[in-house]
Amino acid sequence: MGKILEGRRSGSSVRLESLEPHLKTAQELAKDKACVYITGSFARGDASSHSDLDLFIVGQTAVENEKPKRMLSSLDEVCIKAELIRMTRQCGFPEFSGDGQYLTHYTAEELISSLGTPEDDSQNTFTARLLLLLESKQLIGEGVYKDVIQKTLASYWRDFSGHEAKFVPAFLCNDILRLWRTFCVNYEARTKKAPSAEKAKRQLKKHKLKHSRLLTCYSAILYLMDVYNSNKTVRIEDAEHMVRMTPTQRIEALQQNRSGTKTEGLLKDLLQTYEQFLNDTDAKEEVLVERILKDKEYKSKMFETENLFGQQMFRALQEIGGTSQLYQMLVV
Repeated sequence: MGKILEGRRSGSSVRLESLEPHLKTAQELAKDKACVYITGSFARGDASSHSDLDLFIVGQTAVENEKPKRMLSSLDEVCIKAELIRMTRQCGFPEFSGDGQYLTHYTAEELISSLGTPEDDSQNTFTARLLLLLESKQLIGEGVYKDVIQKTLASYWRDFSGHEAKFVPAFLCNDILRLWRTFCVNYEARTKKAPSAEKAKRQLKKHKLKHSRLLTCYSAILYLMDVYNSNKTVRIEDAEHMVRMTPTQRIEALQQNRSGTKTEGLLKDLLQTYEQFLNDTDAKEEVLVERILKDKEYKSKMFETENLFGQQMFRALQEIGGTSQLYQMLVV
């Protein structure tokens, strides 16, 4: 691990710990009913001093009159959101993106029941569910958080029984690929007719997408591929272990597994490129947008590092995937 990533991990951890004294009321309101988890740079452990918080609220349900009912009441949900907003302001974090429109309360059942349905995208349960598994960190409600992860993974491992010795996690891996492609399509759709300043802002988002989000998605696929190649199956416990790690920790674990091989060098280069990206984007958004608009060399370097990082990830996929059935299923 390089110094930049080491510093980011330490800084992210310290800033998250500073939130704890401000969460007592929200924790009491959510107790045994809901959890709040972080996604984005703080969950990845690579936040900068300019990073904001991305949060999701997921609650439990209880059966009432033979129908599922949210255990967290609407009023308590409002109070928790108010506490979270107050916390970010008191601790000096930027305002929630989209004026708080993404600070949404789902139930575990909603995350799971929508899986594979047309409503999955429109209700944003798809993104909430995948980010829960790929880059999340519990902020409130540890017990509920663990339970939601287990229920979500179980929905992807529903066909494991009877295939214990040769289970291929194609369902989850295909959903991960769908998340990546959805991010890419959304970027293109929103950029096409934007004015120059807005285009520069979108180009910055694309630049971050092609590093952070790419690493989030493909570090999980690489990890699951490596487990499958080693064991000829992937158990739900393997997936739970993957979920507990950040994207960069997955790459480091793969480096250790492939010590002394060509793959270790590829993964080392991948992390070094990612650290360079973190260093190059360590500024306020408006400063980076201004650079894109006025500094052609900076903009050209952005494209070069995007291509380099993509090529490095592709080579790692080829090396780890090899001729395995899982790699074949993801390609064809």
